[in-house]
Amino acid sequence: MALVTVKPTKPDVLIARTVASKTNHCAERVSRGLTWGGDEKILLALAVAGWVVTRGRSEQLQRAGNHALLVTVAASLAPHGMKSVFDQTRPDRTTVLGHLHGVSFFGKREDAFPSGHALHMGALASAAGTLPPLLRRLIRTLAVGLSLTRVKVLAHWASDVIAGFALGVIMERLLRLWTGYPMSPPKEDDNANP
Repeated sequence: MALVTVKPTKPDVLIARTVASKTNHCAERVSRGLTWGGDEKILLALAVAGWVVTRGRSEQLQRAGNHALLVTVAASLAPHGMKSVFDQTRPDRTTVLGHLHGVSFFGKREDAFPSGHALHMGALASAAGTLPPLLRRLIRTLAVGLSLTRVKVLAHWASDVIAGFALGVIMERLLRLWTGYPMSPPKEDDNANP
């Protein structure tokens, strides 16, 4: 039993009911596949691989590898700790209609708050702030899209996803103070643009 019980908001319930009534088996299968892009085990494996690749490279690349690994580990641990404090019933446990339309069951019943997938994606979107504009926009769009799959498959209420994403951004920004990852993108060379 957790210390705090979190109730879904009225907009959360409205969004979940709309998803449950409008979804279908094909949309749910696609969303379940896409949601793997935010899975902590996959992201941890990628972060470890990235860290290994950056060893022996420039100081800037090593710092980025260290930062990515630390943020990924922290973003993996934080939701588990928070879910021991907060209880919230997942929306997939509150619908019969959704299951008829292809919604599956996800995770532990009372572990809706916050969304760990969205926390990872918020951290990724934040870290992308140091990248060139096109790549930054692409990664941020991907991060938001992957986060929204958690609402689509009714694994989380919309507010769980928003809170998880915001926590990921905050966590990533705070960890920059420790890792030395840059706070802003590098300045463009004034001579590069005529």
